[in-house]
Amino acid sequence: MFSSFAVPSRGFIKTPVHLRSRAIRPRSTPAALVTAMASAKRVLVPIGTGSEEMEASIMVDVLRRAGVEVVVASVEDTLQCEMSRKMKFVADCFVKDCEDGEFDMVALPGGMPGAERLRDCASLQTILKKQADAKKAYAAMCASPAVVLSPQGLLNGVAATAHPAFSDKIEGDSVSGRVVIDGNVITSRGPGTAFEFALAMVEYLYDKEKAKEVAGPMVRISSRLLCGF
Repeated sequence: MFSSFAVPSRGFIKTPVHLRSRAIRPRSTPAALVTAMASAKRVLVPIGTGSEEMEASIMVDVLRRAGVEVVVASVEDTLQCEMSRKMKFVADCFVKDCEDGEFDMVALPGGMPGAERLRDCASLQTILKKQADAKKAYAAMCASPAVVLSPQGLLNGVAATAHPAFSDKIEGDSVSGRVVIDGNVITSRGPGTAFEFALAMVEYLYDKEKAKEVAGPMVRISSRLLCGF
């Protein structure tokens, strides 16, 4: 079904005699923190020359507000990428260094020629295939569903959407929803749907209450755009 939507080394410091009976024990990690650490999610957001800056920045921002560890990775030979409207983003690392990593989700911004740069990255292809084989989530918006996912067969038998200019290039079940979730695949249309797309990823990774918690303080988003969040 789919829905639209150091410890000091011995010998350097001596403990005074009057303190030796009061051994200092390491503090235990609070249970709440242990739970939070165990439930933390990890998402890879690859970018390249010509990636859509609104889409990339909104998804990274919203996911981080939710407590997700977001890894922004460049498909280029440099960490700095010039985006589609000439803004310059600096990635955390290179995609090629992420092949052995484990991610709860891989989320692709669109933009042209950014989507083509993602498509042509062999390391990203490897990561996406591994993600799909493990039945883990992957998401894409704007041009990327058609340009990146579809050619790899990652939308076969999946209901998906894309920017109107690319919808007819999806080799799968193309639909017109602003955000479409089908199993472990999330797709969306463009910059204007980026907040909905990001919140849908938060709900997928956590739950609806978490999405509401993140959406609430972002008062610029109208209730109409929250899509039930």
